[in-house]
Amino acid sequence: MKRTANEEKRAERFQKLLLRENELLKDHPLVAGVDEAGRGPLAGPVVCAAAARSGAPFKEEDLPWLMEIYDSKQLTERQREEVFSHLMNPQSPIAVSVAKAEADEIDETNILKATHRAMKSAVEGLSEKPGFVLVDGTAIPGLEIPQQKIIKGDSLCLCIAAASIAAKVTRDHIMLELDKEYPEYGFAKHKGYGTAFHLQALQKYGRSPVHRRTFYVEGLDPKKDRGAAKRAAGGRSDEKGAGKEGLSDNSPQLSLFEE
Repeated sequence: MKRTANEEKRAERFQKLLLRENELLKDHPLVAGVDEAGRGPLAGPVVCAAAARSGAPFKEEDLPWLMEIYDSKQLTERQREEVFSHLMNPQSPIAVSVAKAEADEIDETNILKATHRAMKSAVEGLSEKPGFVLVDGTAIPGLEIPQQKIIKGDSLCLCIAAASIAAKVTRDHIMLELDKEYPEYGFAKHKGYGTAFHLQALQKYGRSPVHRRTFYVEGLDPKKDRGAAKRAAGGRSDEKGAGKEGLSDNSPQLSLFEE
């Protein structure tokens, strides 16, 4: 059957996502990709995922959903959920491990260290140890496996893209559960990001136990020295909040943008 233009485009995109991994799989039996979701929000955990595959050929019946894998930000919620259901199936050709760092850990260390710890835990949680790890945007300190950081890797490598979907959907599910516990904040809608509704709720109710207390909220922390807190946290503000590239700390930056 002849493919449609959209199917041809997805197939071409899929082959490009495989290129870097296929080269590595010539020397390593298993290659993993790592990504995170939730660095920027004012509440909830940061969630990290590792997704690994071998060099075994994909089964024909798996190709339709595998070709849907891409940067989670470029997919609709429905697309992410569908791919996620396949990824988490024990029969999936891509193995997935997920780890998280809660708000209190983020506050005790900083968002950078908490993310690195969760990324390392996700890799170590894989059923088989990968021979090489590709990481979206940042290297993982203390990981005793060869690795390479790839800027915008979720749109360049299949395993990183799969990890981005697993992390994003897992975190969204967590925030939906937290919405039941703290309905006044509207977590189901904004997933903890600094929307106008969320900021208004914070002004009215203050922070909940799942809010990040070291993340600056204008009007809620009027006496806080934003610059001093930023220096104490150790660097730049969060990428999603400030619009800067690179993994960063939990300096007091209002996070406004969805990942």
